[in-house]
Amino acid sequence: MAYEYELLKVDVDEGVATVLLNRPPLNPMNVVLFTEIGQCARELSFDDDVRSVVITGGEEHFAAGADIREMVDASAIEVTKAIRLVQASFSAVEDIPKPVIAAINGFALGGGCELAICCDFRFAHEKALIGQPEILLGVIPGAGGTQRLPRLIGPALAKEMIYSGKAYTAARCHEMGLVQKVVTGEDSVIELARKVAGGYAKGAAVALAMAKRAVNKGTECSMEEGLIIEAHGISLCFASEDQKIGMRTFLDEGPGKARFTGR
Repeated sequence: MAYEYELLKVDVDEGVATVLLNRPPLNPMNVVLFTEIGQCARELSFDDDVRSVVITGGEEHFAAGADIREMVDASAIEVTKAIRLVQASFSAVEDIPKPVIAAINGFALGGGCELAICCDFRFAHEKALIGQPEILLGVIPGAGGTQRLPRLIGPALAKEMIYSGKAYTAARCHEMGLVQKVVTGEDSVIELARKVAGGYAKGAAVALAMAKRAVNKGTECSMEEGLIIEAHGISLCFASEDQKIGMRTFLDEGPGKARFTGR
């Protein structure tokens, strides 16, 4: 599949798609970039050659938030239309049925933070700064920050981040559970993310998709409803080639020896 965008660069290598926000140096997010993120997420979802995804802003910064120049004079009606587009794009990222890792250098602020929390995992360099500074502009997060952040780190810590507008270090975000891995020194957070994503790319694709769906949707409903989603997911796994490979290999060779096809 050809990925051609104005403000995104996409590279697919051995099942791992690396999506680069390409509006340097700070990758401010305008309507074009928000739109392309949603389009790219939908294409990645249906590309069988892609088994896992890394989203990054490059070696300098992830994304410093929305482009304020596009918003400063907007009316409430204009913002209502625009923010629904942004929310739909970020929901498309969250719904990619494959493991997705955000590789964060520098600033991940506002919309940048909200994009990162749509991913399954966040890896950050020790020099990264992550936060929701919208309150300092007289507004609130509008791309999912008030909804995904509390589900991720709990209401109290989410309120602390949103109310203060502060930028938090990678170490503090790791303590809060917002960041899963912190890279130090000269090590590359992007390369670490690609390496981990490469491991997922060799996994059972249908099972990974069903696991992601069960966890994501299950946290939004009752236990009873979540168990129904889980039951549906495991049933669909038995329609996959990987289930047959996984179980037969376990019986013949032992655990951890399966070579999955992704089908």
